[in-house]
Amino acid sequence: MPQYLAPGVYVEETSFRTKTIEGVGTSTAAFLGPTRTGPISGYPELLTSLSDFEAIYGSIDPITFEDRGEMVNFLAQGVRAFYDNGGSALYVMRTYRPGATAGFAQATLSGGSPPHTITWQGRYPGSGGNVTLAITITVGQNVLSPAGSGNALRGGSPFDLVWISQVTSPPGAGGQLFWAESYFNKTTGQDTFRFHSASGAVRELAALVPGTDEVRILNANVVVTYPDGVPRTDFFPGLTFDPRAAQSFSNFFGPVLSNSHQQNTNPITFSFSDTAPAAGIEIAQLMLGQIAPVDVPALIAGQVGQFTEQLTNGSDGNRPEAIDYQGAEDPSDPQKKTGLVALEDVSSVSIVAAPGSTFAGESYYKLDAMQTTFNLIAHCEKMRYRIAVLDSPDGESVIQAAQWRGQIDSTYAAFYYPWVRILDPVTDAETNMPPAGYVAGIYARSDTNVGVHKAPANEVVTDALSFEVILNKAQQDLLNPLGVNCFRFFEGRGYRLFGARTAGSDSEVKYVNVRRYLNYLKASIDLGTQSVVFENNGPDLWAKTTQLISDFLYNEFRNSRLFGTTKEQAFFVRCDLTTMTQNDLDNGRMVCLIGVSLLRPAEFVIFRIGQFTASAQQ
Repeated sequence: MPQYLAPGVYVEETSFRTKTIEGVGTSTAAFLGPTRTGPISGYPELLTSLSDFEAIYGSIDPITFEDRGEMVNFLAQGVRAFYDNGGSALYVMRTYRPGATAGFAQATLSGGSPPHTITWQGRYPGSGGNVTLAITITVGQNVLSPAGSGNALRGGSPFDLVWISQVTSPPGAGGQLFWAESYFNKTTGQDTFRFHSASGAVRELAALVPGTDEVRILNANVVVTYPDGVPRTDFFPGLTFDPRAAQSFSNFFGPVLSNSHQQNTNPITFSFSDTAPAAGIEIAQLMLGQIAPVDVPALIAGQVGQFTEQLTNGSDGNRPEAIDYQGAEDPSDPQKKTGLVALEDVSSVSIVAAPGSTFAGESYYKLDAMQTTFNLIAHCEKMRYRIAVLDSPDGESVIQAAQWRGQIDSTYAAFYYPWVRILDPVTDAETNMPPAGYVAGIYARSDTNVGVHKAPANEVVTDALSFEVILNKAQQDLLNPLGVNCFRFFEGRGYRLFGARTAGSDSEVKYVNVRRYLNYLKASIDLGTQSVVFENNGPDLWAKTTQLISDFLYNEFRNSRLFGTTKEQAFFVRCDLTTMTQNDLDNGRMVCLIGVSLLRPAEFVIFRIGQFTASAQQ
């Protein structure tokens, strides 16, 4: 409460509006699985397109596991399916299981006396780190110029690597490499430069003679070409050599970058075996040695100084198992969480899937895939506002799919069968893909076009050429009551998702849209009522809370998201002494009772037709 201590006019700002609850997003998905490169721990970055995914996690080319051999890149294909089917916001958590090798792509460059080594390494393990570097060394124009009673460097910066020579023919002949030091000259009272050579000799900027001496800055441009099927190159211009410079190789390709997006998309790290002040000169000399017989004078004369480095031995590790999908928290660094544990920190996710995790191949992995399925369900139940989109294993018969579904009982999950057959853009051959990516995209499309209250079913499956198994009505009659959501082909209507049941036994939450809409209501009310915590627990607070929630639900009713012709039929909100005991009040609990009448899908549309005569009563 403000205090009024001195006489005067006090103008204060107040609000006469009640607070409102805003509906949360429902179509943000999170996928887990192996990729060709990318971070394996930490907070995942939001992706809004397939190109965003490729910039961090590599292409949709196959993955080669050390223990399983080459395998379709199911997660990347699932991301592609998600966006093609209407998805827009996605988080990806890479799962990685180390193999016999370190997994990081690497290239080294050694030389000099005593010998020094440059090491290029993939920032993250994986075959996507086997990039090709094209490094071009450039020499700029003369930056030495007179300035008043002294000299100046036009565009010079501390720790620049420079070539100092006399103005002779040919240009640059007889010069030497130096690194530039900026310092304050107490005699002149000005900031100036001096230049250090590898041998320790020093030349002062003031001692150089414009017109006789020249100073040229050396830089490098790096072009990174990726080993992926999708053409992609990254261009990093204007890099310098001295590790102390902000734009040096050592800093720009440092092991830890300040910007998380750069950390995720910058593909390589750079390290040098020496930390002496002349390290920048040594780095430049090693690189110049790769373009011999071209030297600095030749570069000044216009020749191209370029060489390439090929990083090799990047490994995708072993195929991840259930424990890798589950993830963990690093005891030494709580921010380095992996798997589903890392996704617990991403509050906006409402759909979780692990495309390809049920690809079996052998009986052992089927058991592990079932454990991964259980982990997904446990995660969604723990997080309360999420649903798990579950793949059936590949190659399953109708009976096998029913048996697999029979091991699951959770209304926080939905099970889909069979796999979707597409034309693989990598191989140009027909390939079966797991349903999860397509289903998550259809969820998002349905939410955008109608709303989360509608069952995400009877929807076209974009990119589908067929399905692994073409089901008929009799087969779906068997599967649908068991909670197996089927993909079906209909003549003249194409390939469609034709099921919307959860994988649980609770008849009140039988349908996917009921589970997802309940999640939406709970999450929205949870987020929108945080302001009432620690307010005085009395009639004023109860009335404000009742009005706050009632306004939100009335808006849902007006938008035809609740069942009923009046708001009394659609919902009720009660928060008073009938919902709380004295014990609740004494222990700081405010209890609000909310009832909603939810819409169920017209899963069975029945028309009854009979004959009658013209004289019969209708």
